[in-house]
Amino acid sequence: MPLSKSRASSPASIPNILIVDDEPDIIELLEITLARMGMNVASAQSVSGAQMLLKSQKFQLCLTDMRLPDGKGLDLVKYIAQHCGDMPVAVITAYGTTDNAVAALKAGAFDYLSKPVSLKQLRDLVKSALNLPPLQPEASSQASGQQRLLLGESQPMRQLRTTIDKLSRSQAAVHIHGESGTGKELAARMIHERSARHQQVFIAVNCGAIPENLMESEFFGYKKGAFTGADKDHNGFFLAANGGTLFLDEVADLPLSMQVKLLRAIQEKQVRRIGDTQEIPVDVRIISATHKKLLHCIESGQFRQDLYYRLNVIELNMPPLRDMRTDIPLLAEKIMTKLCQEANRSPCSLKKEAMDRLMDYDYPGNVRELENILERTLALSTEPQIGRNEIQLPDLSPAFHVTISPELDDTLPLQDFLDKLEKDSIVKALDQSHYNRTIAAKSLGITVRSLRYRMERLKLNQPVSS
Repeated sequence: MPLSKSRASSPASIPNILIVDDEPDIIELLEITLARMGMNVASAQSVSGAQMLLKSQKFQLCLTDMRLPDGKGLDLVKYIAQHCGDMPVAVITAYGTTDNAVAALKAGAFDYLSKPVSLKQLRDLVKSALNLPPLQPEASSQASGQQRLLLGESQPMRQLRTTIDKLSRSQAAVHIHGESGTGKELAARMIHERSARHQQVFIAVNCGAIPENLMESEFFGYKKGAFTGADKDHNGFFLAANGGTLFLDEVADLPLSMQVKLLRAIQEKQVRRIGDTQEIPVDVRIISATHKKLLHCIESGQFRQDLYYRLNVIELNMPPLRDMRTDIPLLAEKIMTKLCQEANRSPCSLKKEAMDRLMDYDYPGNVRELENILERTLALSTEPQIGRNEIQLPDLSPAFHVTISPELDDTLPLQDFLDKLEKDSIVKALDQSHYNRTIAAKSLGITVRSLRYRMERLKLNQPVSS
């Protein structure tokens, strides 16, 4: 029968740690390290022995090997997820077997360690796991109002919040996919605020907004004097987010040259500032997002497959608003209240026919577009009760295409004529979409990033909604 042992119980303030491994040397090493950290340690050499201990006493963390005499560590991860509430579990894997670690993370493991076990990584993992905030019931967190929330009572939204809570109990890299305006950054912030890193910094980066020649210095930093204009040391996003979470929005817009450097930083957990000779260790959780399908980007050669597997350990899909129509009244009410407060005007409400019109619309721009519609509606309405005809929906007919027929001017050089044609097309698309860049770009058959570039080149830098 597999041997298991437990030391005497200790005061409630001292965490109880469960070690599950069939190698006595590994158990002894972990026990000594954790005891020096002031932990109370129990150990088991099998899945069944671990389950007996889990039934008899409460633990704050479990460390389990992936290969055990009577089963797999993955089985224990699933058992703990079902029977032990919010207790974190970390897996110990043999060198090079990251596939098992990824499977454990997807099953709900907090993190993983590779053999031979690094004592520094072990100590950091334990401290981080014990720093996890307790899970709060959804009603309690809504009542407190202290955390960001994705509002809605539809089934897709409830499932989304449940998944976010699960992901917050892990250190795994998360990739968030969803259409523009679905709340990808809000979801990333919710994961961070419920995670072990909640007391550390959250850095959000729009990868599509950084000029390519500045990307390396912005991500990894530089030393003073590294190039002209570098008059002081600059840390960059990775070092600024050290200990916390780095959110890479529109990650598919990264050029291939930067993808190589990003991959190395994630693999090595080190960065080198421009002009520096030493690499600096970093502890950063990566959450990425894009409205594009990364697999399609890989097929077209625009995205590296190896980086995809590093970023997409767990995928979170954001449902579009048209799949959650029953949430529109709640969202509209909250948005109207916020907009009225910001404009210092008396509270406004929507008549039933106005709400019905909002619920009939498909929202290609999702929640962001709903907010834009209500903002335009309030700006053009002075009545406290808003009717159907006051709702300012975009004029998107079934055949929404931009057609421009400029008069041919023989006096214009060819490039000037083409610039005028392009400028008129963009201006008309923006006007028809009520300056929603996502819709305008779609009508023109180009990407939002390409639209931004063309607007900048043609000096069309007026404020627009995206």
